[in-house]
Amino acid sequence: MTTIKLHNTKTRKKSEFTPIDAKNVRMYVCGPTVYDRAHLGNARPVVVFDTLYRLLRHVYGADHVTYVRNFTDVDDKINATAVARKEAGAEGTLEELVHARSNETIDWYLKDMGALGAMQPDHMPRATEYIAPMVDMISDLISKGHAYAAEGHVLFAVDSWKEYYGRLSGRSVDDMIAGARVEVAPYKKNPMDFVLWKPSGDDLPGWDSPWGRGRPGWHIECSAMSYELLGDTFDIHGGGNDLMFPHHENEIAQSCCANGDDSFARYWLHNEMLQVEGKKMSKSLGNFFTVRDLLEQGYPGEVIRLVFLQTHYRKPMDWTDKKAKEAEATLRKWRALTDGVEPSAAPASSVLDAIADDLNTAGAVAELHKLARAGDAAGLLASGQLMGLLTNERGEWAETPKVDLSEYEDKLAKARETAMESKDFSEVDRLKTAYIDAGLEVRMSKAGVELVPGKGFDPTKLEALG
Repeated sequence: MTTIKLHNTKTRKKSEFTPIDAKNVRMYVCGPTVYDRAHLGNARPVVVFDTLYRLLRHVYGADHVTYVRNFTDVDDKINATAVARKEAGAEGTLEELVHARSNETIDWYLKDMGALGAMQPDHMPRATEYIAPMVDMISDLISKGHAYAAEGHVLFAVDSWKEYYGRLSGRSVDDMIAGARVEVAPYKKNPMDFVLWKPSGDDLPGWDSPWGRGRPGWHIECSAMSYELLGDTFDIHGGGNDLMFPHHENEIAQSCCANGDDSFARYWLHNEMLQVEGKKMSKSLGNFFTVRDLLEQGYPGEVIRLVFLQTHYRKPMDWTDKKAKEAEATLRKWRALTDGVEPSAAPASSVLDAIADDLNTAGAVAELHKLARAGDAAGLLASGQLMGLLTNERGEWAETPKVDLSEYEDKLAKARETAMESKDFSEVDRLKTAYIDAGLEVRMSKAGVELVPGKGFDPTKLEALG
């Protein structure tokens, strides 16, 4: 069996992955808060953990892996949209409008992530479906002395877990207080105590509880959902490194206290953040865009995925237009090479070994290039599909009209030959401009001229050249 090695944030080292039960490998990944379209940064953990999911299924068998990714559908921004719609005259109760907004954004999310080749997890729980387990867990924490009620709120008492709190992020409670922006409230016993339950007014969605009508805090949601679907201890917990503190730190504290020991997730994986053209993505810089924005601009989902996979998940990833164009050209070559070919029975060992080495997808992509250069179409296809590439259902974008371009290549080659003698390159420039405008990539070298159909290739524009 393939040996998988993963970098465990909790131990700060890479070690061999040994599941609790090889017949029941379990993974939980924090999903989105569904108030709007997913931006490009939201997509990185989806691709990272989809790749891990594919690897686990390949190694342990599809029936022996359970992947859970949640939807947070309790949120102020969702509520604000629902309130605005109600004020604008939309029919239905506020709760119905909140649910409708969540349905809308979840549908967007699944379609956009599906376009990137991400498989849907085995379970996709919504926070609103697990309110009762959250209330039960909060009640249990209070009874064990790890939480307390105050002014309609219930808060986790960090001091009750002070000896262990901060192990994941490597910071002490005192360091966290000094460096974190914590909510100051008179009912808190410790500034770091965090909300498990908070009151809701009549004008906001809420649920009945022993502490009054209210709604859960963010952190308790994942603890309750993972417990219900995966048990008190499971194999892998993942997410972006921006969730390490406070979200994952708080998850560990409340889950371990509820379990009565320090068990919870055994391996913690965190992906690094995303940049755009070397800068942090932000609306103020004008480089903020959603996955749907890119798809509508003509970037195929498979291209976006390959750009992601070319960087190791624990390194910052820089999205650039140059990388996207190079990835598209690469995928077109690979799809042309594998057209009509049946995949080999198993992916190439070099590709599998790279992915199994802490998801070294950059190394795996390098191995795919080697397979392509060697002409191993069957091995390339099987190996690419292990990584969510070159799948049949994602190939429509690469289909181009079958046009014999030799006539146009000869025309440009002759024009260049004439220009080399006359030093007048106007005709060469005219043809190159026309070919590029038709959607062709123009490659000129000592060996000759090559025209490669690219995105939006329109052969009718060539006919107009005569």
